[in-house]
Order: sequence, then C-alpha cells, then structure tokens
Amino acid sequence: MERCDLDTAMQKDRQDPLAKFKEQFFVEPGTIYMDGNSLGLMSKRAEAKLMELMGSWKQFGIEGWTEGEHPWFTLAESLSEQAAPLFGAKAHEVMVTGSITSNIHQMLSTVYMPTDERFVILVDELNFPSDIYAVESHLRLRGQDPAVAMRKVKSRNGYTLEMEDIVAELQDDVAVLLLPSVLYRSGQLLPLRDITQAAHQKGIIAGFDLAHSAGAVPHELHADGVDFAVWCHYKYMNSGPGGTGGLYLHERHHGLNPGIAGWFGSDKAKQFDMDHSFTKAQGAGAYQVGTPNIFSMAPLIGSLELFEEAGIEQIRNKSLELTAMLRERLAELVPSLIDVTPQADDDRGGHIALAHKEAARICKALKKAGIVPDFRAPDIIRLAPVAFYTSFEDVEKVALALQEIIEHELYKEFSNERNVVA
Repeated sequence: MERCDLDTAMQKDRQDPLAKFKEQFFVEPGTIYMDGNSLGLMSKRAEAKLMELMGSWKQFGIEGWTEGEHPWFTLAESLSEQAAPLFGAKAHEVMVTGSITSNIHQMLSTVYMPTDERFVILVDELNFPSDIYAVESHLRLRGQDPAVAMRKVKSRNGYTLEMEDIVAELQDDVAVLLLPSVLYRSGQLLPLRDITQAAHQKGIIAGFDLAHSAGAVPHELHADGVDFAVWCHYKYMNSGPGGTGGLYLHERHHGLNPGIAGWFGSDKAKQFDMDHSFTKAQGAGAYQVGTPNIFSMAPLIGSLELFEEAGIEQIRNKSLELTAMLRERLAELVPSLIDVTPQADDDRGGHIALAHKEAARICKALKKAGIVPDFRAPDIIRLAPVAFYTSFEDVEKVALALQEIIEHELYKEFSNERNVVA
C-alpha cells in the first residue's frame, strides 16, 4: 500500500463504495471507535427495528407471536435464513439462538459421544476463557476429568498457532476439536477448511467459535465440511450488547437429538400440542432451547439489512485495506509497538493487535484523545477498524495519535492497570 497521509486518506474515502454506510451508525461526535471487535456500534436500522418490535408488543400483546411484520414465533427462523449466506451455510443449518457459551454446551451435548478409546476435546491455550470454562464443565458433567480429557494446542510465541502443531494434536483419542476461527488477542485467522479436513481424516468432529470473524470474514462452513460452529452477533454484526447468538450444524448431523432439549426446539406445527413426547424441528431449529428473547433479536433485523446491501465480500475487502493501512502507518510512525497479527491477508481477521509493556496506559491515553481502543491483558492493544463505520481518515488519525502519545510519553499520566471492563 502507498504511503498515506490525511489528504490521501480522504481521497480514498471519496472512492470508497462503503463510505455511505457510516451515516447509518451512531458515532459519538469527536470520537473514533476502534472497538467494534468487542461491541459494534448501534445502527439507525437496529434502533428502528428494536422500537418496531417493542411497538408490536404494545399493539398486539400476545398476538404479536403471529401478527405484525415480524411475527415473534418464526422470527429466529427468518433471521437465520438471512444470516446463513454470511456463513456459507444452508438456511436450515443456521439458527439465531442462545449465546456463544450456551451454544457450545448445546453443540457438545449433541455431538460429543465419548468412548473409552475416544474421549478428548481438543482446544487451544490461547482461546477465550469462556470456551474453556464451557468445555471443562461439560466434561465434568459427562463424568470426564478435564485434566485428562481436555487437551490444548500449544502456542510457540504466545500469540498465534501453527497448523502443524494443531495437526500433531489430532490423535486417536480425540473426539471433538473446538478452536476459534480468529484468535481474540492476536487476530490470527485460522484455515478452517484445512483444519476440518485434517480432523476428519482422523475421524474427529470439527467445531469452531466464530466470535471474531462473524460479520468481518466470509465463511464457507458447508463447503468446508465444518461440523458445527457458534458465534455472537454483537461484535462486527452490530446487534447490541448481549444480543442473541447463533449456531451452525452441518445437515449431516441433523438426525441427532439435541443434547439440551427445550420446547422451542419442537416441530412448530406440534409445539403447542403440549405433548410430553418431544418432536424435534427439522434442521438447526431443533437446537433452540427456550423462548427467544425478542428484543435481543430485534436489532439484528436491521443489522442484516445492512449486510445484504453492502455484501460480505465488499466488507472483507475494505476491512483488509483498513487493517493493512493501519499496520503500515504504525510500523512507520510508532516502531516501538510490536505488531503480533499475522501479515498475510488470509491469516488475519478484522483487527490488529499490538504488544507494548505500557499497553493499558496507552489505551487510556487514546481514550482521552477521543479514540476508543481495546486492551487485553497483559500487554495487548487491539484496534478494529470496522468497514461499516471506520474511514481511512480515521485510521490515519489513530496512527498519528499513537505517535504523539508514545513519542511524548503522554501515557505516563495514567496507571498501567486495566479498567474493570478492559
């Protein structure tokens, strides 16, 4: 990429086909938001759909389950159909439901079938803690000792994983693999197809947590043969804090009964028969559990409209341009920041991770300068320029701000400790 400055960045913004979407989002005046990989910003569409669904409760009461533009009874199914193309899945393989952690429990309850010979769940030592907690607790519930039945792929550098190290851990006693698509600290994007194929060669079920790739990276889950996946919608997909999550289960597994059954996993034609015999829905709908939180799902209606208009491929292309520009400018202006995100486009997700011993203080200084970053202990600054609402001018201003903060040691007025919510 050519050397950038503010004039060049603004010229790139004028040529950007996605620039028009920024006005669809609520960006605080004077603020550059670089934390969309933790919580995406609210869009006007999301706000409008939330208000619309609240209005349907106000107008229809209980009849809202079947009345209005977005009947609640089938809302999860209609959203799942809209979301499926972002994941390269068939509509009946996706379900908007639960949260990442609850969906991990559901998927493991469904596909993990330990035997004396094959009982290990393979994870990695860099994964987000909640995934590890879920696996540990699930193993205990199944009578397994996590110290024996949970194995972790090791990292050579503390930031990334090597494919050969993953393959080396695909041993004969492994039943299920659960890895992130993008490592939350470093931003490394793993090769899902290659990992899945390697797992299947050993008879291992392959599953992935797509938290940091959903809405930022196009997926081909069905074609790649992935067995299951889980994700949230509140990061790059901008559905709001704690917004309803999603799961994918390849159609070859749809004959399996849900490990955790609930009445919303019923065949909808029979759900209100109130029969104590469970008749599961066809497809991924069977793996819902309880009554969906309508207001938690409502913003996703508006968010998915924006994805349909922008196109996930175009979003990915701009994301790669933004992160490439950011890292190149920082390498030039602030060489003391150690870029730990893989260099190749195919190996990184939607954020850049920078290591610095004063990372917590630097993040606080950025916030004082009107820039919202993300800190991850012990020493990582994460910056996520989101295609929908980050401009090339924003990226240039962030690089210049970091240069000033570090060269003039402006971070020294702050303590080098994380805030309660990092």
